[in-house]
Amino acid sequence: MIPRDGHRGAIERLLIRVPVVALLGARQVGKTTLARQIAGRRRGPTHVFDLESSADVARLADPLLTLSPLRGLVVVDEVQRRPDLFTTLRVLADRPRRPARFLVLGSASPDLLRQSAETLAGRVAHYELPGFTLPEVAPRDLDRLWLRGGFPPSYTARTHADSYRWRGDFIRTFLERDVPQLGIAIPSSVLERFWSMLAHYHAQVWNGSELGRAFGVSHHAVRRYLDALESTYMLRSLKPWSANLKKRQVRAPKVYIRDSGLVHHFLGLTTRAELERHPKIGASWEGFIIENLIRTLGVDARQCHYWATHSGAEIDLVVQRGSRLRGFEIKRTSAPTLTRSMRTAMEDLGLSRLDVIHAGEHSFPLARRVRAVAGKRILDDL
Repeated sequence: MIPRDGHRGAIERLLIRVPVVALLGARQVGKTTLARQIAGRRRGPTHVFDLESSADVARLADPLLTLSPLRGLVVVDEVQRRPDLFTTLRVLADRPRRPARFLVLGSASPDLLRQSAETLAGRVAHYELPGFTLPEVAPRDLDRLWLRGGFPPSYTARTHADSYRWRGDFIRTFLERDVPQLGIAIPSSVLERFWSMLAHYHAQVWNGSELGRAFGVSHHAVRRYLDALESTYMLRSLKPWSANLKKRQVRAPKVYIRDSGLVHHFLGLTTRAELERHPKIGASWEGFIIENLIRTLGVDARQCHYWATHSGAEIDLVVQRGSRLRGFEIKRTSAPTLTRSMRTAMEDLGLSRLDVIHAGEHSFPLARRVRAVAGKRILDDL
């Protein structure tokens, strides 16, 4: 088992600071395993409720009566099944001395679990758990992580074929069981077709009208499909950075399937050799590196953008920290060079630094404040 000590430590620190911690993330990323590790390390009593268990659902028929006497750490898994629990948690979080801390696990974003944000304002911290990322695997395993994605059962499968089959089973279960349970009223066949189509649009600027025509529906309908997959941590919409320039800038988001293994499944790619021959290899590499950059830098999604002009200048990732902007360009090559687009971005955006993430083995400077960084070395060289 790959240890996830960084995530565990971050959650334990949050539990000291706030009475309720919401551990959120896609299905099967390891939330339950991590929560049980945290519970096992705690001194004092711990109590675990799994809302997929009919027995635990019955125990929580009157949640205030059941939870009020408990002390120590209380873990509630699959909380999206009972969003009404957040009202009870608010009452319990406001008790003097706070005799219990609550760790609630969910597979939907705070926007979808809107009741938690409204009811527990000031009492809850949200922590998103991703699948495995580069900080958690050895640099030599980068290609395996890229091909199979970060879902633990997919990454650790015995063979590439086993991993591919697991992802297929995951997609079916997610669409047929999990999506309806979240109250998302979109037929599974429609959402699967849309998701599969997005694999071919991966890393492209969102064009709802084009996708709507392909589906025979309005752009409002495909936007609803996009929102459903984004709110369940399957997609990332990277918002455009808008600078005060005379140049015409792209205003629509870029859309990525967050897990590279799912991209490859929808494209029918089982092995690294198949991936190397596919025309979407560059887009796949871009999305994979962006996800890992966001995790490695420890930044919030709201700090992350891309930038593009209608004249062709573009930067794949722009990270805002205070008043400073840092840029990242991602190239599926072993010999990146400084391009005119990079020079334009440095000048127009006033980037404090630009890193060109590439597929080679070594990192080296390209120009003043511009550095080529090997994908395998982003933990050491960023």
